[in-house]
Amino acid sequence: MSNLLVPNLGAHRVLVPGGTGAVGEGVVRAFLYAGAEVIVPTRSEERSQEFRDVLGEDATEHLHLIVHDYTSFAGAQDLVEQVVHFRGGLDSVVAPIGGWWQGRTLAEVTEGDWASAFVDLATTHMAVLRAALPHLSDAGAYTVIVGDSATWPVPTSGLVSMEQAALLMMQRVAAAESGASRRVFSLILGQVTSRFAEGTVDVADVGRVAAAISGSTAPSASFGVHNADEAFAVLQELAAGREA
Repeated sequence: MSNLLVPNLGAHRVLVPGGTGAVGEGVVRAFLYAGAEVIVPTRSEERSQEFRDVLGEDATEHLHLIVHDYTSFAGAQDLVEQVVHFRGGLDSVVAPIGGWWQGRTLAEVTEGDWASAFVDLATTHMAVLRAALPHLSDAGAYTVIVGDSATWPVPTSGLVSMEQAALLMMQRVAAAESGASRRVFSLILGQVTSRFAEGTVDVADVGRVAAAISGSTAPSASFGVHNADEAFAVLQELAAGREA
């Protein structure tokens, strides 16, 4: 799919928590291609170097890797404050934070399952949104990335469905509360094709849509991206809005 539908994002500052993951890689590459300054927190210096190796020549001087634990309210607040201080502000956040859990019915889940698959992930998303949303400039957007399990029950992965549904409602509430002052989006993805798995939508297309959202003037919305055709349709819609 052509990158021509993605606007130039030179000097645009985007924070991508979860950027070193499978979906995050596509987001990071797309923003770097568009010329943005891309800030990605990682767990360790070793992980930072591994991710640079994955990106190869795409890991330009516009990529800024920070070793930081942003999974708590205090950690996320500190991360955002550092970004605002050292980068002079923050325009967008794209949050492909997540993981997968399966193997037990809801009646069988343990307290540990509940904490790791629901509480910990939902807390991280909430902490990042709470910290970042007030600091976003008028030039960007906040985008939450979730899977189809947000709207479709997955037996023996119920905690994932519940957590993803909570994130989708978080986006909707944040959009309603923000009104015209902030733009808050969700991308609902089908199975993703990445360096780890085969699916119906490529991470590169997910990244292009996320970058186009940040560079658009579109109001808060939720977009389904399950295949290349849907991704292209969203890109065309966002491009038409920029030209209007």
